[in-house]
Formats: sequence, C-alpha cells, structure tokens
Amino acid sequence: MGFDEPGGPDVFRAETVDLPAPGAGQVLIRVAFAGVNRPDVIQRQGFYPPPPGASPIPGLEVAGTVVAAGEGVSPDMIGSQVCALVSGGGYAQYCLAHSGHCLPVPADLSLSEAAALPETLFTVWHNVFERGFVCEGETLLVHGGTSGIGTMAIMLGKAFGLTVLTTCGSPEKCQAALDIGADRAIDYKTDDFVAVVKEFTGGKGVNVVLDMVSGSYVARNIDCLAPDGRHVTIAVLGGPKAEINMAKVMTKRLCLTGSTLRPRSDEFKALLAEEILQVAWPLVLDGTIRPVMDESFPLAEVAAAHARMEAGDHIGKIVLEMPV
Repeated sequence: MGFDEPGGPDVFRAETVDLPAPGAGQVLIRVAFAGVNRPDVIQRQGFYPPPPGASPIPGLEVAGTVVAAGEGVSPDMIGSQVCALVSGGGYAQYCLAHSGHCLPVPADLSLSEAAALPETLFTVWHNVFERGFVCEGETLLVHGGTSGIGTMAIMLGKAFGLTVLTTCGSPEKCQAALDIGADRAIDYKTDDFVAVVKEFTGGKGVNVVLDMVSGSYVARNIDCLAPDGRHVTIAVLGGPKAEINMAKVMTKRLCLTGSTLRPRSDEFKALLAEEILQVAWPLVLDGTIRPVMDESFPLAEVAAAHARMEAGDHIGKIVLEMPV
C-alpha cells in the first residue's frame, strides 16, 4: 500500500510490485499483520522520508512467517513465525527484514499482538532503559500514556520496578492508564502536570521523563525532574523548538537526550534486538508483557486506520491485517 504524493489518509492506493528477494543477512516475511505508528502518519504527510535504501512503502513493524532467507541466515528460520522491526515496507503482503531484527513469536501470542510489539518495545527499551539509564526504584513520567509507546512504557516500567506517572487527555484515558498499571494518571487538560508530579513525589520530582511532545513541554518537564534527572525526547508533536532555563539544567545536573530509531544502522538495531531478547523478551514469553490492542483494520482500510490514529481516540496499538 503506497501513495504518489503526500497528503491526508485518502492518498493511499493499492499497488503491485515485484516480490523482493532477501539479500545477505535478510529474511522475507509473509506478513500477517503490520503495526500502524505515528511515524507512518508523518511519512504519509511528507515530513518523514524513508532512510536511504529503505522501502518507500510505509510500515515499521510486522509479524508473520519467514518464507525465504538470504545468504548467511540459518535455514532453520524458514517456516518460523516472527515479528520484526523494519525500516519500511510493512504495509504489504511480503516484507524484507534483517534477520537480526526479528524476534520469535511465542505460541500463545497472536500474530496481531506480535505485530504491535517491535516498534514500541525497541523504542522504549532504548530510550528509557539505555539512554535514560532508569533503575529499579526510580520514578518515570511518560507523556501520552495510552499511546502505543505510552502503554509499553507503563508496562515495562512496572515490570522493572519503577513508579510510573503518565499524562492523558481525558478521564477515560486516565482510567485506562491506571488499569494498565500506572501509579498516577494526570489529565493534562484539567490539571497542571508539574504541580501533580511535585505533590505525588513529595517535592522530589521524577528521575526520567519520556517526552514525545517537546515544544513548550520541555521547560515544564525540566521543572518535574529531580536532581540528576534525565529528559529523553522521542518525538516533537508539540513543535521542534523549546525555550529552557539552562541554569536549571546546571543546578539540577540534568541530562537532556533523545533519539530516532529508524535511521540507525542494522548493526545497532541487531545489538538492541539481542539485548531485548535476553532481558525484556522473557516478559513476553511468560505473558507479563502483552500489547494493549486498540483496533485491527484490513489493509484495504488503511485510510481509516490512519484517520483513527490522527483523531487521537485510540488506546494502545492499531494494526493492519494483510489479505491472504
């Protein structure tokens, strides 16, 4: 599923392309489901072009069956069910993936759920646990608690012994975040999240902020941070520019960081996948981590899936089901 020119959800059109052949280190996946993510929306709007060499077809995560393997890949992978982080091409019946970016799908996990895991799991693990250096017993503030990223951050945070606060846009979403496991959910439309964070933490502040808003939120996030706190930016939905008081950064000894995952090297993503496989994937295997699912759409209704994401009413992950 592609588009000729950037625009609204209605620019998507079906297309037929040649079946891709896996190169060295790659596998070909017959896709059952593909996750829908905010970067897909931004790509469709014309603001997030695929990195060099990536498929122009949107879609950053898939789940399905490996049907072919390239040079250097164990033939044992053929026939196995996997989910994978990809740099593009997910909105299709077949998709190439680096073999090192695939994770095995446990027997009790549906392929629709498996397709909802890679993008959020890789993003949260790298940014909260690696870049944010979060430790057991610390406190995490997550903005957008009922988004795909937000729900995963809540679940992973609780699984690794964090106290998790989150912001949401309605009482219903706040309750959903609490049901997922958040310790405190703040309705940012009615409450000042800085004041609530200070009250909840007894004035200490949080150790890490996972921010996908940026813009005017950055200065307020800094006010939420405890000394030696870490501010991690993963999106700029509220605007790419922020005005902050650097004296607060200095006196609190804060670390401001951020990242984008899609353009990182195959080697980096393979190392990240291996760490996730060893440390976080056991929580998927034993059922502790299960993605919060919103709605599944047939591939032909991709425009409706994007419209739902843009409306902001979803809770958890939206996925596309591929035609058989």
